[in-house]
Amino acid sequence: MTKKQRIPHKFQPWIAVRKKYRLTDAQVQMARELGLSPKRFSNYADRKDQPWKLPLPEFIEALYEKQFGRVAPEVVLTIEAMAAEHQARREAKKLAKQEALAQEESQTEDAAATDEPASPEADDQ
Repeated sequence: MTKKQRIPHKFQPWIAVRKKYRLTDAQVQMARELGLSPKRFSNYADRKDQPWKLPLPEFIEALYEKQFGRVAPEVVLTIEAMAAEHQARREAKKLAKQEALAQEESQTEDAAATDEPASPEADDQ
């Protein structure tokens, strides 16, 4: 049985919005690239009181085409894939930091060892 992957907090609202408004992964990615806030999606999708508004998926696609000049992103990733990449980058960064600290400690130990005199006889002369 595989371990369930933890989704970082910054991606969870996007998963909720995707389910609630029945958006595709491409539409969620377009909204993220546009800088839309998932908290504001209820305002964007309020067609009951404001029937002149476009449906949310069409609204996102129209904004994206106007902003970027293309219909959809070139590479579409799911939120789960973005979260996995995010976690992998964080782990790699953590490992690099630990290695740098270990290397720095070994250099300071080497420097301290070379500063000590080799034998007490060398100090007498």
